[in-house]
Amino acid sequence: MKSPSALEPPHEERRAEALSPKNEPELYPDLDLDHPRPTKNYWWVWLIVFGLIAYGCFELYQSENARKADMTAKKGMQGPRSVPVVAATARSGDMPVYLQGLGTVTANNTVTVKPRVDGQLISVNFREGQEVQKDELLALLDPRPFQVVLDQAKGNLAQAKGTLAKDEAALRDAQANYVRDEELFKELIIAKQQLDTQLASADQIRGSIEADNAAIEAAQAAINSANLNLIYTRITAPISGRIGLRQVDSGNIIHSTDANGLAIIAQLEPIAVLFTIPEDQLQPVLAKLRQGARLRADAWDRDETKKLSEGTLLTVDNQIDPTTGTSKLKAVFSNDDHALFPNQFVNIKLWLDTKRGAVIVPIVAIQRGPSGTFVYLVGPDNKVSVRAVRVGLTQDADVAIDEGLQPGDVVVVDGAEKLVEGMSVTFRQPAQQGGGKGVARSPKE
Repeated sequence: MKSPSALEPPHEERRAEALSPKNEPELYPDLDLDHPRPTKNYWWVWLIVFGLIAYGCFELYQSENARKADMTAKKGMQGPRSVPVVAATARSGDMPVYLQGLGTVTANNTVTVKPRVDGQLISVNFREGQEVQKDELLALLDPRPFQVVLDQAKGNLAQAKGTLAKDEAALRDAQANYVRDEELFKELIIAKQQLDTQLASADQIRGSIEADNAAIEAAQAAINSANLNLIYTRITAPISGRIGLRQVDSGNIIHSTDANGLAIIAQLEPIAVLFTIPEDQLQPVLAKLRQGARLRADAWDRDETKKLSEGTLLTVDNQIDPTTGTSKLKAVFSNDDHALFPNQFVNIKLWLDTKRGAVIVPIVAIQRGPSGTFVYLVGPDNKVSVRAVRVGLTQDADVAIDEGLQPGDVVVVDGAEKLVEGMSVTFRQPAQQGGGKGVARSPKE
């Protein structure tokens, strides 16, 4: 008989077998014990961590903004700082009164050079764009056909003179025969019929002499015409001026009826400008002209930055254009430097009067607001105040102040956009502006 210890498994093996899952009661029959459950995911922990970091950054941002706002408030409590500006001093002076208009330069005389006779152009004696003088030779036509006509007219004249001499001799003979026949008739040697026949023969010769004289005059006229046509083969300048581009080359046959002609000559010295002004401004101009005043006219370029020439008003047109309500005026310029050119667009400033003792400031000092025009006036303590002004005439970069300022007042011309009533200012030098008009300067310069 075996002992119990030999028949039964050891204690450890029995304990492990007892704890084996095969011996556990099936409390969850649907559970698959061969596939264990997945490990738990802790993503929500990282979400909490990132949320805490974002919250800390937001609190840091809020703290920084609060610090900056606090510093700005402290600076604001220290009072407004001085603003650098450019200022100018109002002065007393004369302000010219100008009327402005748009104008077009027009040559005083423009001539299209054309031949007076038809012929072949054998030479051109000018350069395009050349300044030519009156009666200067410009071109030459073939003169040979006209020389032939002249020689023929001279031959006809010689023939007419020869016929006249022959008829004059015949007349003298007829007159002598009549005298002899008259003596014979008185002695009753010849009949009255023979005497009358001799008288009629003399009268007939006198008629031939009259025809010869007419032929001589016609021949002389033909000679004069041929001489004139021969002169016209030399094409000369009818006026002095600048000649344009050549329209015909040498060798071509040209005619007096050609539309384009040989070239165009435009007189540039002097030269005229036609410009317009509104009809409301016409009466002051007419009043000055009736008084015999000499009104100065200045021609400026398109941008009104450069004065081209100075002239005088010549006349005013005799009617107003009803479509535009403007009146046309004409000014004359000497144009010695040829600054004006035909068909050039210019701006005309017509002097009308001069306002004496006006208060003048740079136009950039004028500010505009709901209540009208004003300036920033700088006081002795370098604080600005708003001063309402009434603006008068404007000339280039200056403006006349009719009311609100006195000579010697200091006004701000640059930096006014940062100013308010009572603000302190400091003066600075103006920036250099090449090509500008009327740059304002500091009163301390």
